[in-house]
Amino acid sequence: MSATLHVIFGPSGAGKTTYAHAFARREKAVAFILDEWMAKLFAPDMPDPIEYDWMIERVQRCEAQIWSTAAGVLATGTPVILDIGLLRRADRARVREIAAAADLPLQFHFVTADVEVRRARVAERNVVKGDNFAIEVSPAMFDFAEGVFEHPSPEELAGAIVSESE
Repeated sequence: MSATLHVIFGPSGAGKTTYAHAFARREKAVAFILDEWMAKLFAPDMPDPIEYDWMIERVQRCEAQIWSTAAGVLATGTPVILDIGLLRRADRARVREIAAAADLPLQFHFVTADVEVRRARVAERNVVKGDNFAIEVSPAMFDFAEGVFEHPSPEELAGAIVSESE
């Protein structure tokens, strides 16, 4: 039996990383958190102000390496958790296609919360810089992500595990 590919998605500040880490501990899975990779590999070199093209190029590099490493982990029979953004429906559809092509069991997890809860959570995380802090998300970055995020349709959520945090 193949290991399951668990894919976490939701809007900024919803609690995806907290959810992914807790799920990984509980299920003895390996979590791949894009923000953590970006922070470790590229944060020291990040231009200020952030440049979109600079960021996207590095996100794509990280995603390619995450997919490559995750494939090796899945091949051992160990479940994998991906928290790699997936703000747009097309991004999530691409993950479905990859999993189907590799004949991988796939489970989506939609993590969400009210926008004001998420906004406050991100502002607090920027100050506290606790366990789940990877990179500062400015109010402008939060608003940008809000504009890019495409809420899943009921069809897309069919079979997904939905978690609403407070």
